[in-house]
Amino acid sequence: MECDKCGENAVLHAAYSGLYLCESHLCRTVTKRVRRRIREDGLVSDDATVEDPETWVIGLSGGKDSVVLTQILHDTFAEDPRIELVALSIHEGIEGYRDASLDACEELTEDLGIRHEVVSYAEEFGVEMDDVVEDDPEGMAACAYCGVFRRDLLSRYAEELDADKLLTGHNLDDEAETALMNFLEGDVEQIAKHFEASLGPFDERADAPTERTRESQDHHIPRAKPLRDIPEKEVALYARFQELPAHITECPHAEEAYRGEIQELMLGLEENHPGTRHSIMAGYEKLAALAADTYGGENGDRDYGECENCGAPTARDRCRKCNLLDALEAV
Repeated sequence: MECDKCGENAVLHAAYSGLYLCESHLCRTVTKRVRRRIREDGLVSDDATVEDPETWVIGLSGGKDSVVLTQILHDTFAEDPRIELVALSIHEGIEGYRDASLDACEELTEDLGIRHEVVSYAEEFGVEMDDVVEDDPEGMAACAYCGVFRRDLLSRYAEELDADKLLTGHNLDDEAETALMNFLEGDVEQIAKHFEASLGPFDERADAPTERTRESQDHHIPRAKPLRDIPEKEVALYARFQELPAHITECPHAEEAYRGEIQELMLGLEENHPGTRHSIMAGYEKLAALAADTYGGENGDRDYGECENCGAPTARDRCRKCNLLDALEAV
């Protein structure tokens, strides 16, 4: 088939839009949509100036999503003195997996001239994921431990790096799956937190997806997900065609049974009803804004205090990370 834009050979049929796209126009449309999301979410604050630039920390794992995000952000803001980019990578301690992905991170950041910081579970927590999986004191999937530890380090080091925003490479598939999981679990408060943490726009704009903006939060660096309009397949193709050093290998400990079921369901729905992921997110963001009116803002802030052990923001006496580390030490 031919590209609908130029007549060259198409490399992708985007069934949700009906378009056939060649390599060049696929990459252009991915970049265009990411930049539109940055604009619609108001990521560049009016307060960002040449004299007082914003610092954006990118969670860079070396996988296709974070690598593509880093490349597009660099291409967009390399000549913009209002924005400073810093890449933050985390070494979980997974033999034969994370070292290779960190090599990709180092290659990319060196090529782009972006500051790159690396922290590890071993240095910060005294544990490695290979050992956590072997001990498993809570009887949980590896991803449940790893998610808690990663979130803690991303938040803590984003703060240490004086970040104004923390950007992650979640794509459309990731976000639609999370939205559906939250809805099926009936977790309205989590939906509200999702809006305040990473979905809501930072300021009022005519082209913003919701009228409500997210409330400022004292307990976490605000997050943003500029890739959340881009299907996973298109992210992977972008990385391939741009010859980016992405480490495309699944973590050997990946085991999220419920998310896996949702993923299979989503793939089937998208195949039979193209555009399902986009429509889920369009409706979910509006519902999340309504939920945030009730559970977000100051109401949400009242739930947060400090962990009595490490001082991290938490709604409990001790944060989840400290409880898990205590359980591991008890094994």
